[in-house]
Amino acid sequence: MAGSSVAGERLRRRSRRKSGPIRACGALRLGRVTEDRTSDAAPADPPPLGGHHPERDAVAARADGFVAELRDWLRIPSISADPAHHGDVGRSADWLAEALRRDGWPTVEVWADGPALPAVYACWPAADPAAPTVLVYGHHDVQPADPLDAWHHPPFEPTVLGDELHGRGASDDKGQVAMHLLGVRAHLAATGAGAPAVTIKLLVEGEEETGSPNLKSLLADHTDELDCELIVFTDTPLFHRDAPTVCTGQRGVIAAEVVFSGGEIDVHSGRVGGGVPNPATALARLVAALHDEHGRVRLPGFYADVRPPTDAERASYAALPFDEAAWLADTAGGARATVGEAGWTTLERVWVRPTAEVNGLHAGYTGPGVKTIVPADATAKLSFRLVPDQRPELIGAALREFVAEHTPHGILAEVRLRGDGVPPYAVDVEHPANRAVQEALADAFDQPIRFSRTGGSGPAALLHAALGVPIVYFGATLPDDRIHAPNERVVLPVLLRGAEAAAGLWRRLASRTERGQ
Repeated sequence: MAGSSVAGERLRRRSRRKSGPIRACGALRLGRVTEDRTSDAAPADPPPLGGHHPERDAVAARADGFVAELRDWLRIPSISADPAHHGDVGRSADWLAEALRRDGWPTVEVWADGPALPAVYACWPAADPAAPTVLVYGHHDVQPADPLDAWHHPPFEPTVLGDELHGRGASDDKGQVAMHLLGVRAHLAATGAGAPAVTIKLLVEGEEETGSPNLKSLLADHTDELDCELIVFTDTPLFHRDAPTVCTGQRGVIAAEVVFSGGEIDVHSGRVGGGVPNPATALARLVAALHDEHGRVRLPGFYADVRPPTDAERASYAALPFDEAAWLADTAGGARATVGEAGWTTLERVWVRPTAEVNGLHAGYTGPGVKTIVPADATAKLSFRLVPDQRPELIGAALREFVAEHTPHGILAEVRLRGDGVPPYAVDVEHPANRAVQEALADAFDQPIRFSRTGGSGPAALLHAALGVPIVYFGATLPDDRIHAPNERVVLPVLLRGAEAAAGLWRRLASRTERGQ
């Protein structure tokens, strides 16, 4: 639908199907928190591994239909970054809304009457009015598929290869959203009930891959509909297929461009070279100065607000079966060595430590052959991954100060911050809801579940700030699924175990509420 009228797609009315008003949220006794502080307590013993569960049979009975539906959804190129595909984002939202209606969700809405690309909202109230209300967050937009010639199969012609489903969005994030739909079906089948054990709300946005620029206003406009006592954030991976984990945090990020200008035009390097400042050379010195000899970032005050992981979390990370050589070859894209901040392991460096990265450099002539010039300007694209309790706006101010200190005479400097940045977020690992996720995954994967984090970023902190309730992470994809890259895939047996765990999670949350936990 890339050639259709984007305006028509964006301005269509909300589609609704309701059997009654959204009920008021019940009192969730899972420990409402106002701060995302982690605990220093040692991890509790893993929950006992269960035997047979009816959720497993329910998922297995529906697996073939689930894969067929997911392939249908993946055919829609809902690329939010490309205006030519904004109509497809609308088609993707409509597809999801119709799937929810077929499943019997009493309330389904497509929110498409504001500046945001279409988002999908749904609500299925629990039969028990005292049951907790849980909001599941995900997104249905996807990354661009470039470079197309690097794909083994067309990105929007989803292909099953063995136990893997290949296609853009299979892992990030349509596969995981669809996992929750299957989880609700399995939960209802396993319990024999006509409504879930908890009230389940669903918010699936259409702009996450472009930084969720309108999510804040979307949340503000729909506070009543989104009222809940817990958020289940579904856009993170497990650690490994054979070592599933509960993610307990994401790093934040802020990005910027630094532009050094020397003159108004490129000039002949023989006639003026050595007599005027070279912006490329000056910028190279600034980039080289970003880190000290121990791998620490040299922005002023960069580490002032950093909250380190607890001893219990570090012990959990250390117990994970990390194969550094395999990680370098696969997840790290064939990198030849690990480097980073001294005193921290590789996993800790990419999960719980802040970083500064050079994403791109440009100056002067970059075409074929030689062109002997002194360039007029040079640009560095930088990004900083942040950890609790760092704030993007403070890091942006520190970058401006750092650039001012490293701008030589004769060079004009400009710092262009790209948006407000994304704050980091971390879960209290001992929170009862987090323990419920751990137990549900342990039952589904038939093994103990440890803690992990992810180095990427997402709008968890924004959701927490807007709705004022705790967040837990729940994902069933893998770090080597090649998200944002050619040949994205999802491992179907892992995704199906995730659906089983999701089905069991609703039962566990309701049970904890009944026990007053």
